[in-house]
Amino acid sequence: MDKISKIKLFAIANSLTENSLDKLEENLDLNLDRKEDEPLKEEDYYAQFEAEFRKEAKKMAKHYEVFYCLEKSIRSLITQLMIEKYGINWWDEKVTEEMRNDVENNIEKESDSGHTQRSEEKIDYTTFGQLGGIVDRNWEAFEDLFKSKRAFSKIMSSLNHLRAPIAHCCPLADDEIVRLNLAVKDWFRLMT
Repeated sequence: MDKISKIKLFAIANSLTENSLDKLEENLDLNLDRKEDEPLKEEDYYAQFEAEFRKEAKKMAKHYEVFYCLEKSIRSLITQLMIEKYGINWWDEKVTEEMRNDVENNIEKESDSGHTQRSEEKIDYTTFGQLGGIVDRNWEAFEDLFKSKRAFSKIMSSLNHLRAPIAHCCPLADDEIVRLNLAVKDWFRLMT
C-alpha cells in the first residue's frame, strides 16, 4: 500500500472512531474532553446539575414540546373561533368577569415583577382549565368543530391532569405517557 492510500485509510479510520466516540458520549451523557475548548455555550452551564436530572429533563422534553404545541394551538383555535362568532370584542363580551379579573391580576403581577411581558393576548394569561370554561360557556362557537361538548370536557379534563406534572417538572410515569399520547389523539379525533 502506498503512502497516500495509508493516509487516506488513517483519515477514514480516524473519522469512524471520532463518530463512534461522539455517539458514546451522547448515549452515556459523557464528556471525554476530546474537542478543543470552544466558547462557552448555554448547554455548558447545565453540567453543574445532577446527571439524573439532566437525563430526566431530556426524557421529559418531548412531552413538554407536545403539550406546548397543543396548548398554543388550543389558545389560537379558541381565539379564532370566538372572533369568527362574536367579533373582536369577544373577550370583553363573552368571558366571565371573574376570569377577566384573574387575567388582569396575572398581567399586573407579571408587570410588577419587572420581567418581560409574555404576551399581548389576554388569553395567554388564562389557565388551561379556564380555556375549557371559555369553550363550555360559548359552545355555539365550537359546536361545528367539536363532535361533542361532553367529549370535549372529558378530553380537556384529562389534558389538564396530564399538564400538571409536565408544567411542574415532574417525570411522567409510563402509564401517563401512554395516557398523554391517547389524549392528544382524542383531541384531534374530536375535531374530525
